Order: sequence, then structure tokens, then C-alpha cells
Amino acid sequence: MSNVPGSFPESVLLHRHPAIVRQVRDAHPYPPAVRVALQRLLDEVTAGVGWVDLPFLSAEGRFYRRLLDAVGFFGPGPWQGIDPFGPQKARELDALPAPVALAGMAALDAALWGNRADLGFRLQRADAPSHPDLVADDRAALLRFLEDPGGGTVAVVADNAGAELLADLLLVDHLLVSGAAERIELHLKAHPTFVSDATTADLAATLAHVSQSVPGRRLWAALTDGRLAVEAHPFFTEGLPFHDAPPDLRARFAGARLTIFKGDLNYRRLVGDLHWPPTESFQRLTAYLPGPVAALRTLKSDVVVGLAEPRVAELDAADPGWRTSGRYALVQLRIL
Repeated sequence: MSNVPGSFPESVLLHRHPAIVRQVRDAHPYPPAVRVALQRLLDEVTAGVGWVDLPFLSAEGRFYRRLLDAVGFFGPGPWQGIDPFGPQKARELDALPAPVALAGMAALDAALWGNRADLGFRLQRADAPSHPDLVADDRAALLRFLEDPGGGTVAVVADNAGAELLADLLLVDHLLVSGAAERIELHLKAHPTFVSDATTADLAATLAHVSQSVPGRRLWAALTDGRLAVEAHPFFTEGLPFHDAPPDLRARFAGARLTIFKGDLNYRRLVGDLHWPPTESFQRLTAYLPGPVAALRTLKSDVVVGLAEPRVAELDAADPGWRTSGRYALVQLRIL
């Protein structure tokens, strides 16, 4: 829940969300009507009225939908379809260097630690520690699974645009080049949702940015010949856990040899945004979803499962804020 004093959810609603509204307001030359709507939203989230008594996942989903409504994203009108987070995304994309092809563990690590690039998280955690650590490490098992027997379709449920999306695309490139996957389904957001969430427009901008690199050219070709397919199911923009995924999306996951869920929000939606003991079984909590599942995530919210009790005790003693600092990460795999 969001109404626990001093909790991480409360801090997001009362501090991070107002900062996001101000940043969006200042990033665009919005007309008076939009600025009035944004101020009304800012007043509401600053006061916490009608927000803090909602479940955290629902409150976040409601906030971002209200933000898109306030700026006229859904129209009709001149600001219809204009990503309110576009300027932030563009600045990050412009700063990215030309990529080089990665393989094996290097490609997997890039996709994992790329999750630290979340722009919404950066608004509140610019001082995040620079010495990350893995609290659960199924990387070797994941690579073995991908390489043997190989082939088939691998689904990748993306998280953030910018550096993370580029890192995810380098993993996609490796999976296609190595033969670990014959085809990739890249699941993106149908429209902007959270600050950094990757959309098809972000994918197009990223590929244009890296078009002169070797992996960029290969990814462009893979899109045009169908080996890389883009999906943007509307469910991904809803504030619901994957337990509530509709049958057609479940069928996509069932048809994949493996589904890789990227990032913190997808992890919360995958296991359920609940106060699980950190030692609760990742295998059990994801058994409802058809097909093998992998999670790649840096920890930026309270929910975490599948850890060993000694590791939890060590983390609690050494770093009480380990669940939300962005310092730690995990790779978890459920095959059966």
C-alpha cells in the first residue's frame, strides 16, 4: 500500500511524482489550459488526497494516466501523441555512444545493468551507489538454457528507453546472431506510461541513432525481414499484474521458448506487488505464467523474492535500503 508513513511507496507518491509533473511542465511550451491541468494534478499529488490510500501499483498507474490526460496526449488537439517525456529521452539518446556488438555474458550484463538508466528513478536517486551487486544470479543457467538447444522464439518485455533499450537491443542482436533465437518478439508500450517506458517511437529513434554501427544495421535488417517483431499490447500500459494478462497475451508468452522480463516494474507485475518474504519462491510465484520465464532487474522498489535467508540477513545488516537503492540487481530463471 501507499499510505504507510515513511515507506518507499509513500515517498514516490508524495515526492517523486510532484517532481515529475514539474519536469514535464517545464520541458514543453504548453498552452495555459494544459498548464492549469498540470497545476491541478501537481496540487493533488503534493497533498496526497485520493492517492496514498490506493495500492502502490494502482496509484502509479493512475498518476501517469492522469498526467497524459493533463497534457492532452490522447487528444483531440495539437498536443495529441506528443510524448511528455520526449525531451528527457532525446537528451539521453543523444549522449549514447555508438554501440559495439556484445556476446554471451557481456550482452546479458549490459541488459541487466542497463536497467539502472531509468529516468524516473534518476529524478530521486541521483546519488545511487556506484558499486552494484547481484542478490540472485541465474546468469549461467540462463545462458545455458538459451544456447541448448537454441532456436525458437524468445520474447523480451522491455522496460526503459534510452541506454537500457539500447542494451536490450544488443542482447537481442546477440541472440539472433548466435542462433539462440530464430526470432525475437520485442514487447514495448503502446504509448508513454512511466517516465522512461520504451515505445515503438523510442525503438525507431534508437535504431536511427545507431544505424551506422554493425549491430544497428543487423537489427534494422532483422526488423525488415521479420526475425525481430515488435508487439505493443495495450495491457502493458495498465496498472495491473501479469496475473490479469488477457488470453491473447498469455498465448504469446506460451508460444515463446523463453520470455525475458526486464526491469523493476515488470518484476513487480510478474510476481505481484505484495509484501512477499524475500525468501518466497520465484518459481512458485511465476508458475501461473505459461512458458519459461527470466527476470533481469535492478532493485528500485520493495518487492523481491527468491533469495537465500543468509543473503537477506547480510543485506539487512549492511545496507537497510538495499531493496530500493538501485545498487543491487538480480537475474532469476524459471524453466519448468
